[in-house]
Amino acid sequence: MLSDLSIRDVVLIDRLDLDFAAGLAVLTGETGAGKSILLDALGLALGRRADAKLVRPDADKATVVAGFAPPEGHPVWSLLEEHEIEPEDRLTLKRVLSADGRSKAFVNDAPCGVGLLKQIGETLVEIQGQFDQQGLMDPSTHIRLLDSYGRLQAKRDAVRTAYEGWRKAGAALAEAKAGAEKARAEEEFLRYAADELDRLAPKPGEEEELAATRTLLQNAEQIAEAINAALEQVGGTDGAESRIMGAQRALERAAAKADGRLDDAVAALERAAVEAEESLAALNRAGSELDGGTDDVETVEERLFALRDVARKHNVAVDRLPALREEITERLGFLDAGEEKLTALEQAAHKARDAYKTAADKLSKARHETARALDAAVNGELPPLKLEKARFETAVDPLEESDWGPRGIDRVAFRVQTNPGMPAGPLDKIASGGELSRFLLAIKVSLAEVGTIPTLVFDEVDSGVGGATAAAVGERLDRLARRVQLLVVTHSPQVAARGADHWRVAKAERGGHMSTAVERLTDDHRREEIARMLSGAEVTDEARAAADRLRDGAKREGAGA
Repeated sequence: MLSDLSIRDVVLIDRLDLDFAAGLAVLTGETGAGKSILLDALGLALGRRADAKLVRPDADKATVVAGFAPPEGHPVWSLLEEHEIEPEDRLTLKRVLSADGRSKAFVNDAPCGVGLLKQIGETLVEIQGQFDQQGLMDPSTHIRLLDSYGRLQAKRDAVRTAYEGWRKAGAALAEAKAGAEKARAEEEFLRYAADELDRLAPKPGEEEELAATRTLLQNAEQIAEAINAALEQVGGTDGAESRIMGAQRALERAAAKADGRLDDAVAALERAAVEAEESLAALNRAGSELDGGTDDVETVEERLFALRDVARKHNVAVDRLPALREEITERLGFLDAGEEKLTALEQAAHKARDAYKTAADKLSKARHETARALDAAVNGELPPLKLEKARFETAVDPLEESDWGPRGIDRVAFRVQTNPGMPAGPLDKIASGGELSRFLLAIKVSLAEVGTIPTLVFDEVDSGVGGATAAAVGERLDRLARRVQLLVVTHSPQVAARGADHWRVAKAERGGHMSTAVERLTDDHRREEIARMLSGAEVTDEARAAADRLRDGAKREGAGA
C-alpha cells in the first residue's frame, strides 16, 4: 500500500509530507483548493506524463517521492528482480521534474527510465476517474480481470502451453517446407555436386598428406644423391663403418695389456659401430622407400589440385569436403523422403492446433460463464448507485484464427448501456463523467477479491449524486476498503463520513503567494468539515447534528460488517 507521499514545489504546493494508513482515506475541501494537484503529484511519482506547468512558478524543479510497503508475493518484487534493483523493506518511487520539462526517475534511489517507473507504478496504484485511461479504462486489461474473477488461471496456463506447442510445431513445419523448397530448387546442383564428391572421395587430412608427398617427389633426385653419398661415406670400402671396426680391433688386441686404460675407448667404438650400422640401415630404408613410390609428381599434383578446385567451388576448406558430402547427402535424403517427413510434420502441426483449440474452447466456455456471473454482480451494484436503467455487460467475442494467441481465442471487453434501447459501448464512450465513476466503483467492488493492485484512488466518484445514492457510494467504498487501500477525493458528506482517515485540502495566501496545504483532521475537526459539506459556508448546529448521525451510522455499519 501507499505509506507516504512527499511533495515539493508542485503547482501551489510548497512542501507537503503525508503518511497514509490502510483502509479508506478521504480528501475533502473547497473546489479549487488543490485536491487534483495531489493526484497529479502522485501521478508524477507513478511515472505518468510530466508537464512543466506542474513546477511551482518560482521554483526550478518539482520533486515527488512516494513510499510503498507492498505485500509479500506482490508482482512488483519480481519486476524489481528482473531489472536488478535491490529490494528493500520500503519501496520508494521518486520523480524530479525540471522547469524546462525534463524529468528524472528513481526507484529506491537508483536511477531508472520513466517507462520502468510507470510499469512499477501500475502494479502499485490504480487511479480511477473520468479522464483516466488506465486500469479498467484500458480494454487490454479486461481479459485478465475476467480470468482472475473466474479463477481461470489453470485453464489459461493450459492454453498458453498448448499454444507454445502449436507454435513450435508450426515453426518446424514451416522450416521443413522452406528447406524442401530450397532443396528442390537446388536439386540438380546437389546431385551433380554429390556425384563429383563421390568420384573424388576426399579423405580427412588428405590435403596435408598430398602436399607433403608432392614436396618429397619434387626433391626426390636431390634426396637420392644425398642418400647415396651418405652410404658411400658410411658403408663404403673405406667408409666410416670399416674404419671404426678397424680401430676397434686394434684397441682390443692391446686392451689386455693396458690395465683398463683403453676400456672406455673400446666401449665408445662399440657404440659408434652400432650407430654406424643403424645409420646405414636407415639410409637403405629411405632409399628403398624413395625408389618404391608408385606416384609421380604429376599424379599427386593432379589429385591435390582437383581437391582444391572443388573446395573453392563450394567455398570451404579442403578438409571440410568429407563433411560437405555428408551434408549434401542429408539434403538429398530429405528430398528423397521429403514428402513423408513433411506429411509427419503436417500431422504434428494439425494435432498441436487441435490440442490448442480444445484447451482454448474450454477456456472460452468458462469465460462466457464467468462473464454472466460478473455481469450479474456488477448489475446488482448499479441500482443503489442511481444507475437502475443502466446495464453492464462483458462481451466475449471470437477472434479470427490469425489473431489466436497464448491468451486464447477470445476478445474481452467491458461495455455499458446507460439507456434502454441504446446499444452498449465502451465505458469511456457511453458513460458520462459521473456515471463513469460509479460504473468503475461497481466493477471494482465486484472484482475486489481478485485484484492485485493494493491501492486504488477514486477521483470524485460521487460526482453529481447526493442523498441515498451518495450513501450507497460511501457504503461500497467502505466495503472495498476492507480489501484494498482506498484514497477518495470527494465532495459528498456521506462518503466523507465513512473515512477511516480524513484529510482536508485548503488554499490560502502565504508569503505573498497562494499555497495549498493538507491537514489530517482530528475527530472534532472531522465533524466540522462534514457539517460544512452539509450546510455550506455557514456551519449550523443542525449541520453538526446531521454530521454526527452520518458518522454514527457509518460506525454502526462498519461494526456490523
